[in-house]
Amino acid sequence: MNKSARHDGMRIEIDGEDPCVDARLVAEAFALTPEAVMASLREGTITTLTERGAGEDAGRWRLSFFHGNCRLRLVVDEAGTILQHSRIDFGETPLPPSMRRPGDR
Repeated sequence: MNKSARHDGMRIEIDGEDPCVDARLVAEAFALTPEAVMASLREGTITTLTERGAGEDAGRWRLSFFHGNCRLRLVVDEAGTILQHSRIDFGETPLPPSMRRPGDR
């Protein structure tokens, strides 16, 4: 996993229950423009999964973005600092359905 340092201090805005991720961050991960990210979210070709930490993970969020056969995952703290950043590209293999569900994957 890559650490947040490569994102030049980019933070995730957290307003109550709704984290807000800058489209530029998602665009970079999926080799798209920010405008294409926004259009893909509206069209449903990029989907998301938001998980709020509990227990030892309280105060953290796990934000997953799915596009084609790729997954972008961000783990952020309650201040919006990116703690972990990972991207998986399954190539020609479709993304397993289990990757789109909450849990420890």
